[in-house]
Amino acid sequence: MIHPTSVHLSEHVQECVNECIDCHGVCLQTIQYCLRIGGRHAEATHIRMLEDCAEVCQTAANLMLRDSDLHESICGVCADVCERCAQDCDRFADDSIMKGCADACRRCADACRRVASHITKVIA
Repeated sequence: MIHPTSVHLSEHVQECVNECIDCHGVCLQTIQYCLRIGGRHAEATHIRMLEDCAEVCQTAANLMLRDSDLHESICGVCADVCERCAQDCDRFADDSIMKGCADACRRCADACRRVASHITKVIA
């Protein structure tokens, strides 16, 4: 999905925005699912991880959409948080909702790494 005001973004940044927005939504929906299921799914550390991931994805998307000079840096952080969230969701290997969340987090982490790697190329 390309937003009409973001046509100035490069293809890899637009892809990252889309993955961040998707991951944000998936994490928020997964929180609700986990709270309904209860038990291990509703552990405070797990819910916090999902919340952190959703928040950093939203922030990364916002910074990219407004072409902030900081977007590469926040994308590096976002990639790390998304990877940690994916690993946390992997603990529920037999749950298709959790697998879907882990997959969305990994797609976002990969896209954010591509954007973040641009800063190291510019600085080097």
